[in-house]
Order: sequence, then structure tokens, then C-alpha cells
Amino acid sequence: MATDEKLLLAFYGDDFTGSTDALEALAKSGLRTVLFLSSPTPELIREKFPDLRCVGVAGTSRAMSPAEMDTEFEPVLRQLWSIGAPVTHYKVCSTFDSSPEIGSIGHVADMVHTSLVPGQMISIVAGAPPLRRFTVFGNHFAAYGEEVYRLDRHPVMSRHPSTPMHESDLRVHLSHQTRIRIGLMSVTDLSADAERVDACQRAKLEEKPGMLLYDALTDEHLLTVGRLLWQHGQRAPHFVIGSSGVEYALAAHWRASGIISDQRAEFEPLKPVEQMLAVSGSASPMTAQQIEWAGNNGFDCIRIPTEKLAQPDTAEQAQQQLVAHGLESLSAGSSVLLYSAAGPDDPSIHATRERLDKSGGRTARVLGTAMGNIARELLKRSGLRRVVIAGGDTSSYATQELGLYALEMLAELTPGAPLCRAYSDDPQFDGLEIALKGGQMGKVDYFGMVRGQ
Repeated sequence: MATDEKLLLAFYGDDFTGSTDALEALAKSGLRTVLFLSSPTPELIREKFPDLRCVGVAGTSRAMSPAEMDTEFEPVLRQLWSIGAPVTHYKVCSTFDSSPEIGSIGHVADMVHTSLVPGQMISIVAGAPPLRRFTVFGNHFAAYGEEVYRLDRHPVMSRHPSTPMHESDLRVHLSHQTRIRIGLMSVTDLSADAERVDACQRAKLEEKPGMLLYDALTDEHLLTVGRLLWQHGQRAPHFVIGSSGVEYALAAHWRASGIISDQRAEFEPLKPVEQMLAVSGSASPMTAQQIEWAGNNGFDCIRIPTEKLAQPDTAEQAQQQLVAHGLESLSAGSSVLLYSAAGPDDPSIHATRERLDKSGGRTARVLGTAMGNIARELLKRSGLRRVVIAGGDTSSYATQELGLYALEMLAELTPGAPLCRAYSDDPQFDGLEIALKGGQMGKVDYFGMVRGQ
């Protein structure tokens, strides 16, 4: 696929909510960005999106084993790299949660070093101050509520049901997933004038690290990191692993250097709707609070019997019953929120995982696909045009069942979880308004915010 000189960045998101986070960071900077749900063909881009500045692909690698990455993800990564953008970004969650068995960031680095950039350094940027994610001397911190926690003490991420974070030093964390040596550009290295920062980076690179981790505590650090990343990309196509801090950093540098306009994008105000659909597969405490709020503010909150969806002999009937219940509530004038768990201590989580382990299924794939089927039927039969899917892994699988092929930012909601316009070959779903929300994102009234109240 030949590159266009106007193309600045290509990125792959390891789940769908993380992908829309990157999409938002770029779109708010005034850059036409489209997020595809599978690798786009050159013909599709030329015919429908000829003015793109950034291209994204939303994926599911966060829920993959290393073996699945090798078969399902590597071909997509190769195709994205072949676009020839100056910078290609493997976008991961801003909390960097991963493990050697699931969503291994280290395995992706090994893959890239083997097949795409042998002998070249890979940059790592986890910090995203606009999202209240910070990296200091290699240790990562994330906000929850009004407080900021070291990652291994974070109320949510230290207890994540699939990839709990027990280590805040990202170099140590990644050392369990790869043998690639990791260097560090710390906050003190970055807090100098440009000449000294460049000299420091040259000294770090002379030590031949396979990856170089950049701290980020402030917007000024992001601006400096963006300059360094773009310098790499101007010398040769450069590969970066990290959060949407990558997009914020690059956009800051592009504005400061005049590559793009300093004028931010303006979006139309969100138009209220009388009813909407929400589907949640998140076990986050924040999502649990949001579900409780929704139940007190005009939503019919319907618990999904995940144990039944996990069993082949009961899954179909359970889906039919949920669709029937949802249609009944919509006919009565309520908005509908289907949810699989109310927080990390919900007993259904353990029970469902046990049943799936016995049948050889994976929780995210099985439940996400089922929730997508339910959402598709409810949207098709009700005619609703606005939907929220909560939970990173859930969003990745559920969205695929809706028959969409691309998303573009439509309106701001909360940082990292915008409302998007969907593209589909099915007229019934083309133009669907959809928000994909990571578990910990948004305030308590997020579902009401999407409804426009």
C-alpha cells in the first residue's frame, strides 16, 4: 500500500475502547482520522476517505494469547506497517495492563523486532497526562476518582480480572514478557533544553537498547517526547508502543512546529435522544457506580445471566430472553442497560470463568460476541440510533457483531470515550451513533451524558 505524503500516523488499538481513545486525541487536534474495524484496502481509503491524515485499526490483541497474536494479529500489523506512515503506533491501554499469557506487550515487541524493524529501537510511551496517567522514573501511575495511585496499588488495575498489575515499574513489568533490554528517558532527562535532551537521548541510544521508555508527567514532557518521536520517524519509519499519550505528544509537536494548524477541532453539541441502548461487560467499580446511577435515572438495568451465556446448551435461549426483555422495556419508554457484572466482586465473574474454563472458551470472546448479537437484535428491531458498549474486551468483540467497518469521532463526551459515527454497508447501521467506554472511564452519570441529558 503506497503512502500518501499527507499521512502522518498509522495506529493499531489492542482493544476497541483504547482505539477510540487514540481516535479522539487526533480528531480533537483537527486531523481527519478514521478508525477501521479491520485493515482497510487502499481502494476503500481512496474512494471514501481520500483526505485522511491518520489511519487506525481497532483490534482485539489485548485479549489474545501469544499464539493467537502470531496467527491473527501479525498479518494485520504487517499490512498497517506497509502503509508507510512516518510513525506506526501499537496503541495499548493507558494503564499498560498485560501479562505473558494475555495481551503480552513484550510479545508484540519481539514480533516487531523479528519481522518489521530488526535492529531498530522501539519507543515506549505510557504516560498520558490529559487522561491523568503519569510515568515517573519508569514507574506508572493512574488516577481513580480524585486520587492518583501507583499502578500496583490502583483500586481497579491491581485487581483486574484478567491482567492484574502487580508491578508499577514498566521495565520490570515488561521483563516478564520479553528479554529485550529497555532504556529510560526520565523526567529529569526530559526537563532540559532541546540541545541537552537530544544529547541525552543520543547517549542512551549508544547503549543500544531494544526499547526506550519515555517518562511523562506534564504536558511539557509530552511536547518534548512528541518532538523526539517525530525525529525518529523522519529518519526512518518508526514503531512506537504506548497509550494515547503518543497521539497527544505527536499532535503537540505538530502544532508547535507548524506541521498542523494550532486551531483545535470544534464538534457539534450533542443532541439529546429520548432512548438509547447500553451494553456493559465491564467489572470496573466505576462502571458499577455508573450502572447504579443509570438505574435511578430512567434506565432499565437488566442483569445478563453470564453463566447461561457461557454454556452452549443455554446460551441461545438466554440471548432470546434478554432481547425480549429489552424490547419490552423500550416499548414502555425506558432506555435499556444490559450488564454482566456490578463491580469486581460480583460473584458471577468467578462462576462464569469456571464454566468457560471447563468448555475451553475465553470469557471476553464468548461474552463479547453474545452481547454483540443481543445489541444487534435490539437495535435492528427497535430502530434506536445511539448505543454505548462498556468494557474494553467486550467492545472489541461486540462491535464486530454490528456489521460496522469504520468509526469517526462525532462529539465529545468524556476524555477517551467520545461518541462516534459508524460506517456500515448495511443502511440500518450506517450512521449509528456509538460510544465505546473503557471500564474506568467517565463520571458517575456517563450513561446519562451519552443520552444527552
